[in-house]
Amino acid sequence: MSKSNGFDRLFKEKTDSTFIQLFRYTFVGGIAFLVDFGSLYFLTELAGLHYLLSAMIAFLLGLATNYLLSILWVFSKRKVRTVSVEFSIFAFIGVIGLGLNEFFMWFFTEQVGTYYLISKILSAILVYLWNFGARKRILFT
Repeated sequence: MSKSNGFDRLFKEKTDSTFIQLFRYTFVGGIAFLVDFGSLYFLTELAGLHYLLSAMIAFLLGLATNYLLSILWVFSKRKVRTVSVEFSIFAFIGVIGLGLNEFFMWFFTEQVGTYYLISKILSAILVYLWNFGARKRILFT
C-alpha cells in the first residue's frame, strides 16, 4: 500500500482530522461566501431589495451551498443518519448564524458606519467560526 501525499490528504481522502476538515471547510465556506456575497450584491444593487432582506436570502443560498459541499467533501463521518434531520440541524445552526449575520451586518453598517459590503465581510468571518465549530461538534465527527 502506497503512502498518500499531502495533496491527497488535504483534498482527496476522507478524513477525521479537524485540521484538514477546517482547511476544507475554509474552501467550502469560500465558495458559499461567493454565492452569498454575489447574491447579496445582485439582490441589493440590481434587484433593488433592501440590504437586510437581500442579506437574508443570500445567506440562505450560501447555506444550501455549504451543506451540499460539507457532506460531499468536508466531513467523512456523520452523527445523524437521517438526511432530513441532519439538514434540519444544519439549517438550525445556520439560522443562528443568520441571526448573527443580520446582527453584525446591522451593527457594522448602522452603528459603526461601515459600507454594507465591508460589513458583510466582517460578519462572514465571525459567522464562519460559529458555523464550523457548531456543525463539527453537533453533526460531524
